[in-house]
Amino acid sequence: MNGIKNLIFDLGGVILNIDFDLTEQAFKKLGLPNFSQYITRFHITTFFKDYEIGQISDADFIQELKALLPQPVSDEAIIAAWNALLLDFPPERIELLLALKKQYRMFLLSNTNALHYQAFQQQLHAQTGYLMEDLFEKTYYSHICHLRKPGAAIYELVVKENNLLPAETLFMDDTATNFSGAIEVGLQIKHIKPGQTIVELPFKKD
Repeated sequence: MNGIKNLIFDLGGVILNIDFDLTEQAFKKLGLPNFSQYITRFHITTFFKDYEIGQISDADFIQELKALLPQPVSDEAIIAAWNALLLDFPPERIELLLALKKQYRMFLLSNTNALHYQAFQQQLHAQTGYLMEDLFEKTYYSHICHLRKPGAAIYELVVKENNLLPAETLFMDDTATNFSGAIEVGLQIKHIKPGQTIVELPFKKD
């Protein structure tokens, strides 16, 4: 952490616990046994990518998912299945972020979508009384920026808007394939590997 002044965090798998299998299982129960061919943790088709960069509305997204199913289901059932992968915010991670905010400039950078955004903000507020924007200087979401990782453009956006020096900025993500754009921009990187959490990292102490 020597020389690091700015921290950029991924969300899912780093701050928020997630489990893609739960969404796959939920869609199987709705009649779609091959959901993983459309999206997994490491693979996402063009349609889902378009939703992640805000090119598809929530209503159109839900209708497209309905079209994949063999029988009619409600919007609520689709949304519940889609959000099933979102779990909890471990309290020790939130406490760490609040402490680190006193020592570093802090940013969030997440590939996400409007439905997940609404759900995890509600979950965080229910658990802690905070919203994501309370924990970071600024938050960046793919569906709002119309850009997504691993493209370099979304990292450049964060760096330029906040006048960050890449060599002084550490980006943390649990998906190694997201690092190519970060490296291109010159950011320092840290892969949060399975079984590891941000609480274990050697951040500076007051």
